[in-house]
Amino acid sequence: MSVRVVTSRDNPLLVRLRKLAGDPGAYRKQGEVWIEGDHLVSAFLGRDGHAPHAVITEAGWEDARLRELASRADQVTIVPAALMAGLSTLESPAPLAFAVPWRGAQAVQPGRATVVLDRLQDAGNVGAVLRSASAFGFTQVVALKGSAALWSPKVLRAGMGAHFALHLVEGADLAALDALDVPLVATSSHAAQAVHEVMLPWPCAWVMGHEGQGVSEALMARCALGVRIPQPGGEESLNVAAAAAVCLYESARQQLA
Repeated sequence: MSVRVVTSRDNPLLVRLRKLAGDPGAYRKQGEVWIEGDHLVSAFLGRDGHAPHAVITEAGWEDARLRELASRADQVTIVPAALMAGLSTLESPAPLAFAVPWRGAQAVQPGRATVVLDRLQDAGNVGAVLRSASAFGFTQVVALKGSAALWSPKVLRAGMGAHFALHLVEGADLAALDALDVPLVATSSHAAQAVHEVMLPWPCAWVMGHEGQGVSEALMARCALGVRIPQPGGEESLNVAAAAAVCLYESARQQLA
């Protein structure tokens, strides 16, 4: 591990990291991902164990726990709090962040319990769905073209570390779903049976549709099963992240039963 102190905003490393943090899709061009905060850093280290670069504030370096996390990177850069604020996407900048390699474009893997994202736009929703997928035993998420960038800082924050437990596929088209080799399941308010009334296939691929438009007709036509989520309170629909949590939990519950 090498340690250096940087105090200039124009340092080439900081210029590069500002671009990485400021552009949701920059990781595809730069080949690295920006993760902020000790929770995400710990989640990354717990799964991957290797980080090329840590950035930590001067105060953070004086904290024994944060220093230990930072010291697991190959290179540590110590910066004033004001410079860290320029890198951060948070209202209250975290004192520690890592720049880690992006896994690159991944291919769909067959036979996995999967969640398919059909043009989900909101980073918070996408991250929450990833978190539910990981929690309920789904190991792959396939984002169709038009979905939010999976490795953007906002999605990473909302995912709370789930990224590092999942096989993530981005920019897929409908044809790529042929490789899943598991039944596709979607929700529909017009379905005759409720999600808890059906023996759900396992493994399967739950399809989660666009926040406003829902699942596209072409994708719905590929689904082997459609179910509804009962809403006795009378709301027209659920937020997609909430719907995903209900559906993925029911799949997990049936498996545990």
